[in-house]
Amino acid sequence: MTLPLFDADPGPGAPRPVTLVRLAGEIARSLATIGRIAVEGEVYRPTTSRGGYVFFTLRDRAAQVDVRVAPAGVRRSRIAAGERVSVIATPQWSNERGQLQLVAEQVLPVGAGAISAMIADTRARLVAEGLIGRPRRPIPVLPAQVGVLCGSEAAVRKDIESVVAARCPGYPVTFLETTVSGPSAALTIVEGIEALAARPGVAVIILARGGGDAPSLLPWSSEEVCRAVADCPVPVVSAIGHEGDRPLSDEVADLRCGTPSLAATAILPDLRALQAGVDAALDRGAAALEARLAVGERRLAGVDVGRAVLSGLERAVQRWERAGIRLGGLHPAGRLDGAAGRLARADWKRPFWEAVGRADGRLGAERRHLHALSPQRTLERGYAVLTGPDGAVLRSAGQVRPGDVVRARLAVGTVEASVLDVTSEAGA
Repeated sequence: MTLPLFDADPGPGAPRPVTLVRLAGEIARSLATIGRIAVEGEVYRPTTSRGGYVFFTLRDRAAQVDVRVAPAGVRRSRIAAGERVSVIATPQWSNERGQLQLVAEQVLPVGAGAISAMIADTRARLVAEGLIGRPRRPIPVLPAQVGVLCGSEAAVRKDIESVVAARCPGYPVTFLETTVSGPSAALTIVEGIEALAARPGVAVIILARGGGDAPSLLPWSSEEVCRAVADCPVPVVSAIGHEGDRPLSDEVADLRCGTPSLAATAILPDLRALQAGVDAALDRGAAALEARLAVGERRLAGVDVGRAVLSGLERAVQRWERAGIRLGGLHPAGRLDGAAGRLARADWKRPFWEAVGRADGRLGAERRHLHALSPQRTLERGYAVLTGPDGAVLRSAGQVRPGDVVRARLAVGTVEASVLDVTSEAGA
């Protein structure tokens, strides 16, 4: 027979009998209704386990409770003996130890001095890893789309929207509202940065928040937010608080601005200024083009086309003369005189390209004519050029005597021969 765990009707005023397991379960269920809490107290006897967990007692003048911090929470917490802190945690009951414990997500210092010390520790780690002092990425001049991560307060968004309306109405700006202060702000800020960077077209992100006290701005100095800013695939502009507020995100971002309005002014283009700049550039380009055209016209007007062509003909005649000398003193340069004279009498008042075209045609015809009459062409028809022992061209049989050696230049190669007999024709 199975006995009941407790009496269903113990009677008026009698204690309700319950098993220990049942009692532990009821305590755990009661604690679950409390949910996440933020409780302040003094850190007492903090210890670190081999697995990276930190355990300490949170106490004040009248009560105390044990706290456990996981390694992930340790990285964004400051746990120092004797400091007053705010623990963001969930109450949990341990059946094995019969003990209430706070499972902490984050431990934040309370008080300006403690907060400054926590920020200093975080800054030292970021400097050691090179996240602070890294090369800044350039901000695009005309970003396809601007992403703005801000809180739900209307003032920050209204300030940015007024800058958009004044500088470039209708410019694509995407706003993403998130939690910007409080215990879970660091994680929501990181998620917001990642979400904006993943949106198509977003080329730069502005982190915007109004002013506040040191505890409310603490998430912007958290290690998670600073790493997210450094790892963001697009440039990030930090505009947190007022001009005097300097969270660590300012030092990691690619550009720091004192207020959200200044950040919007620095990122968003001024359409009127851009239009004026384009107009000025066009004016400068037109003036430079006109100046170059004027210089070209003056240079072209100073060109003596006839003289230039005659000079080219003279150089051509000289080359023909040198070629004639290499061929043994025979050259047809004299046949160019008539062509040079005709070119000298050309009507240069007509369009330049017409005159050059006609001159080019005449020169081509003369070139073909000269080539047909050249000594080399004569040799190719079966003739030979004879030179005597002294190398002079033989024009008369009387220039040699029997026994002399003469050289015959053919179209291809030369032949040497000995004179057997000399016959001079009458009148030679």
